[in-house]
Amino acid sequence: MSTKHFAVIGHPIGHTMSPFIHKRLFDLAGIDADYTKFDIAPDKLSGEYENTLKKLDGYNVTIPHKQAIVKLLDGLDSKAEMFGSVNTVANRDGKAFGYTTDPDGFIKAVEAAGIELDGRIMILGCGGAARAIAFELALLGKPFEFAVRRESVGKAGLLCLDITRKLPDTEVSFGLIDQIIGTVDVLINATPVGMYPNVDDQPIHNCAIGRCAAVFDAIYNPLETALVKRARANGSKAAGGMAMLVWQAAVAQKHWNGTEFDKKDIEQLCLDAAEEMMKNY
Repeated sequence: MSTKHFAVIGHPIGHTMSPFIHKRLFDLAGIDADYTKFDIAPDKLSGEYENTLKKLDGYNVTIPHKQAIVKLLDGLDSKAEMFGSVNTVANRDGKAFGYTTDPDGFIKAVEAAGIELDGRIMILGCGGAARAIAFELALLGKPFEFAVRRESVGKAGLLCLDITRKLPDTEVSFGLIDQIIGTVDVLINATPVGMYPNVDDQPIHNCAIGRCAAVFDAIYNPLETALVKRARANGSKAAGGMAMLVWQAAVAQKHWNGTEFDKKDIEQLCLDAAEEMMKNY
């Protein structure tokens, strides 16, 4: 059997954990495959799609290509079509099919952290990560709200309209991130605030964090963001995004090769990926 070829694309791609994670997953599944990364500028995506991406067996898609790649593909699964976003592409018989595995990774990670998605759920931000999480919550029938910066109010309004147009029974609203009032049962940070190298930054003030019963931060670098540290210091349940990253990769492998992974193997890979990341920072 010949070696299969996979990659991750983005811009800038920088240091990414995807090669480490996927190589381990290929080993666990006994699949002969390699995995690399391609830094592709937005204006080069169409050309690289024809010249490079079509020759792969599959690839992952990260910022800023998750929505732009959609128009180049031959087909989408139902969630990717609904969300308007793709982070995994499988090439089969000359056709490219797009999927989104971020929502699966989110749900698995939240479950692993013992966080129940009930009560008042608030998503910080309204970008790509927020969009994927929001649609998954809507599909689960959960009411939620966005908290955004003033300059993102228009974008948040359009996202709410898109969600309610596709899923009319969804209860969703938005407000300003610096005007959060009352208690929050589950706070989800889907902004890049607090990501390496700006590790001391927090997306909301300490007083607002103190009113959150549980916190999930989609950021995985650093492993424990300032937001997660503050929430834990307050006695709240809190988790970072490494488990989400690993689980969404495992689901991508299912789309590529039909592979399933043992929960304990994924839990160990989360620990190993965390250790590997610490070596590089």
